[in-house]
Amino acid sequence: MDEAASRHLRIEADVERLADIRALVREVARACRAPEVCINDLVQAVDEAATNVIVRGYHGKPGWIEVTARLVDANIVVTLEDEAPTFDPTVVPAPDLSIPPQHRRPGGMGVHLIRLATDGFDHRPRPRGGNILTLTRSLDPRAKEDR
Repeated sequence: MDEAASRHLRIEADVERLADIRALVREVARACRAPEVCINDLVQAVDEAATNVIVRGYHGKPGWIEVTARLVDANIVVTLEDEAPTFDPTVVPAPDLSIPPQHRRPGGMGVHLIRLATDGFDHRPRPRGGNILTLTRSLDPRAKEDR
C-alpha cells in the first residue's frame, strides 16, 4: 500500500484546524484513487464529525482530535478520536424530513449528512473517556446509489 494511503494527524480542537483534516482526507482518498464523488462524500462527513466534536463536544474548551485515514480493502476508513464527553451519534434519530426546512429548528442535520455521505459509521467510547468514531466510505461510487 502507498504510504500516502495511510495518514495520521493530531490537532487542537479548533475550527481553524478543520482545513488540515479535510486536506488529510483528500490526500489519502486521492492516493487510493478514489472517484471524486467518494472524496467529496468523505470530506463532508469527516468535516461534519470533527466540527461536532469541536463545537458540541468541547464547547470551546481546550481539547484535541486525532484523525487516522487509511485504505482497508476497497474502503477508506477514517477514525476520529477525542477526549470530549462521550456522545454516540449512531443513536441519533433520523430527522423528520416531512417538516419543511424553514420550519425546523436550526442544526440537527449533521449526523444525517454523515449517514448519507458514508457507507457506515461506528462509535465506541474511549477507555479513559472520550470517543472513537469510525467512518467508512467505499471506493465504489455506485455503493451509495444501491442503498
